Amino acid sequence: MVFFMSYFHDFISLFYPDTCLACGFNLKRQEEVLCTSCMYQLPKTGFHKQHLNPVHELFWGKQQLYAATAMFFFHKKSKVQHLIHQLKYKGKQEIGVFLGQVYGAELQSEALFADVDFIVPVPLHPSKLKKRGYNQSETFAKGLSETMKATMNTTNLLRTTATETQTRKSRIERWKNVQSVFTISDEEMFKNKHILLVDDVITTGSTMEGCIERMKNIEGIRISVAAIAVADR
Repeated sequence: MVFFMSYFHDFISLFYPDTCLACGFNLKRQEEVLCTSCMYQLPKTGFHKQHLNPVHELFWGKQQLYAATAMFFFHKKSKVQHLIHQLKYKGKQEIGVFLGQVYGAELQSEALFADVDFIVPVPLHPSKLKKRGYNQSETFAKGLSETMKATMNTTNLLRTTATETQTRKSRIERWKNVQSVFTISDEEMFKNKHILLVDDVITTGSTMEGCIERMKNIEGIRISVAAIAVADR
């Protein structure tokens, strides 16, 4: 039976091959979402191994964080941008889940992230969620939760105000755009907990700042952040 299923998979792949969502080449049988070459060549930051790093520095003097990291560097017209675009606009939710699973395994082995209680994706406003059909940050959070053995929570941090797109806005404009647009439904849930706030891409950090601003006064809370990618400067 196993031999038959393997043969059937190979036969189907001749006509409908699975392709790497970064480079477009056909995937081998044991590969998933990304080919082995892209997995090794995509520009990893390694920031999860550094307490103080460029992602952490984005928040210095603005918000206090326990830890901060991003999986990849983001450059325009790069494979990472192509992946994010497919995740965000082309319905390829498997990208977020897969990258979350891979990165979660790495984060779990680091002391800074080993005791995370809740993984919280940056929320979309209900109107945007209805239009897009899913929250791309939630797919990443889902993958992270599976390998970090932490609970994903999508009901406590909420976006109550629809904001304009952050594209092409300055850092100050981005911050003004997200001020006072988030709320917490149950502060008791996050009391004395380590929260990992996650997004797809960190550019200036303004959206996460807005989330942190709303959570930071909860008693005993520790807030860390993680993203699929951070804009390289």
